[in-house]
Amino acid sequence: MLKRAVIVASLLLAAVLALHSLLPPLEGFTTLLESVLPWLGWGVPVLLLLALAARSGLALAAVLVPGAVWAVMYGGTALANPPGGDSDLRVGTVNVGVVNNSSGVAVKTVAGDLDVLAAQELTPGGPAAKQLNTMFDNSYTVSTIGLWSRYPIVERKSIDPGLGWKRALRAVLKTPKGDVTVYVMHLGSARPGQTTARDKSLAAARELIDDDPSERILLLGDLNTATTDRALDGLTPPLLNAQAEAGDGFGFTWPSSFPVVRPDHVLYRGMTATWADVAPASGSDHRAALAAFRL
Repeated sequence: MLKRAVIVASLLLAAVLALHSLLPPLEGFTTLLESVLPWLGWGVPVLLLLALAARSGLALAAVLVPGAVWAVMYGGTALANPPGGDSDLRVGTVNVGVVNNSSGVAVKTVAGDLDVLAAQELTPGGPAAKQLNTMFDNSYTVSTIGLWSRYPIVERKSIDPGLGWKRALRAVLKTPKGDVTVYVMHLGSARPGQTTARDKSLAAARELIDDDPSERILLLGDLNTATTDRALDGLTPPLLNAQAEAGDGFGFTWPSSFPVVRPDHVLYRGMTATWADVAPASGSDHRAALAAFRL
């Protein structure tokens, strides 16, 4: 019975990994499943131990199937190294946490050597905004999101990302090597059975990117969409994911105490990503997502 159970479980795990994109939305359950897909790989060593306990060569062979599927899907990400090289622009995004009394400390730690920082869940005039105003010469805030830059902000526009209120912005930065258009967004939340707002705001974000003729674009923010969630495919492409292109590993950012998914993103086009990482943010339930680019 143990041998049969291992074989069935192994084939089921391989099928879920390989064929998850064929699943219907299932009231948001598929979003939850796809958000934690890389973690399903832990099922392989568990099944391997059970196969050894069953003393079955056939069970051992069956366990190799999901192991191979996981390796094809995520092995490159797990073993990736940043390409490195010179960079002209260092950026970051962090959800500081709406009830975080340590948000000023959080952004001070994160923003130390950055040229651009985007923040979400800001309290207008709160500790995070006050701290960042002492660190950067240029800023633009809209509702609970904001952008701080060491370079002049020459264009500003507040945006409603399909949520019925303005929780996104577009700004153009004038850098020594040319203009960079930056979007900062905090998209709708996604929970099992409640993905409508997130899906609508993702579609609005895609429309904005498609209509923007800018050569260089950065999209920074809490998109409430994991890297492995099919919903993010609506933005990547046309944008690239800095963590996927230049990061070391999966770059999970939430929850901060033990990150298992990455809803915080640095997406881009028209530049070359040279480095990507995450950083702790005191008091927030998110970690910051960071990246560097060559213009």
